[in-house]
Amino acid sequence: MPNTSRLKLALVAALACVPMARAAVTAEEAAQLKTTLTPMGAERAGNKEGTIPAWTGGYTSVPSGYKSGTPRPDPFASEKPLYAVTADNMGKYADKLPDGAKALLTAHPKTFRIDVYPTHRTAAAPQWVYENTFKNATRAKTSANGVYLEGAYGGIPFPVPKTGHEAMWNQNLMYQGDTALLHYSNYMSTAEGKRTHISRGWVMWQFPYYFKDGSPETLKSGTHTRALLRQSEPAFKAGESFLLHFGMTHDTQAWQYLAGQRRVRKAPTVAYDTPNDVTSGLENYDETQIYNGALDRYNYKLIGKKEMLIPYNTHKFHLQPVEGRMGSRHLNPDAMRWELHRVWVVEATLADGKRHVVPKRTFYLDEDTWGAVWADLWDAQNQLWRSNHGLPMIVYEGPFVHTKAAYSSHNHLTGAFVISGQADYTSGPFWGLVDRKGDSFFTPDALAAMGR
Repeated sequence: MPNTSRLKLALVAALACVPMARAAVTAEEAAQLKTTLTPMGAERAGNKEGTIPAWTGGYTSVPSGYKSGTPRPDPFASEKPLYAVTADNMGKYADKLPDGAKALLTAHPKTFRIDVYPTHRTAAAPQWVYENTFKNATRAKTSANGVYLEGAYGGIPFPVPKTGHEAMWNQNLMYQGDTALLHYSNYMSTAEGKRTHISRGWVMWQFPYYFKDGSPETLKSGTHTRALLRQSEPAFKAGESFLLHFGMTHDTQAWQYLAGQRRVRKAPTVAYDTPNDVTSGLENYDETQIYNGALDRYNYKLIGKKEMLIPYNTHKFHLQPVEGRMGSRHLNPDAMRWELHRVWVVEATLADGKRHVVPKRTFYLDEDTWGAVWADLWDAQNQLWRSNHGLPMIVYEGPFVHTKAAYSSHNHLTGAFVISGQADYTSGPFWGLVDRKGDSFFTPDALAAMGR
């Protein structure tokens, strides 16, 4: 082989190993955010059948007398289902159902159904988030083959996505406010169908990426989200706490306070496919809120957009007592609300040289918020293993739709399921927006001080 040919091959091989950066879209493409697309990148128009309406600004009214973090009234309480999907007729709707929903209908033909209500595109965000999203469209880019993010701030990074990694960055950085407090109570149903209360506590979430007075230049730490979780039940876990820093330009950092040892330690295993003990191991840490954490274990393929039946505007569910939310084998269909929405489909397959107990996932991202609303997970034998889905609600004071403040995970192989992060108004706010905490609140030293 001539030397020049060898040099060309060597150059191609070298370039293949270099982490590639993904550039932003053109100004012409970004301009769509002010015409045919919503400010967040969804299609403004409805579908041709009229079953998905046009987006007209979302739901921006605050109910009279409502206080942040208290039970949120159902703005559509008077509506009745348009139709129900059951095991008998699901073939008619198969193209609009995720695999996990079809599995539940098949496994529980007498008790599980999907009540479909009129679609309401309630998603909204403050104007400054829209403005930052427009700026991000032409300044944001990924690096290290999509694992890291640069140049984005205060809005959706890639409102006109070109790759699966970009779509997943959008989901990781969906708008959820500035600082929020969630008091949660987690329940599971065992493989035998017995309901069990497995944990209770609170989580403080803070999103430096969404500080209104910031910019790409001020986010020097590269941390887009901080979370501090403290457990109060069960008794042997009382006082155990976690601190996490999720990064744009660095890997996730985690610390754990062990009440029995009265010490804080680094916790690199609080990530990826380590079973989450807060939910009795019924999900992995990276399944928290359907998906969170780094994007380095998978190749993400952007399949495209499709219409699907998904849980949405589920205020009725959150207003139920626990016994009204859960059946023995699945969520109570009487408490659920499903709607037809467009979603982005992202397929995740294990990257070369990486390991994970879930080698394949399919994510469905709500086009109006970019938040994950459903994920199907397959095991190493290519069996459908688990399905995780959100319980989207309007956070009136945002305004925004939170797709996954509370969510459910169903194990199709064992029959067990868990509801995570669900409203526990007896202890305090459920995703109540609160005053911003200083940086020192989210430090290992502060974590240690809480345990004393």
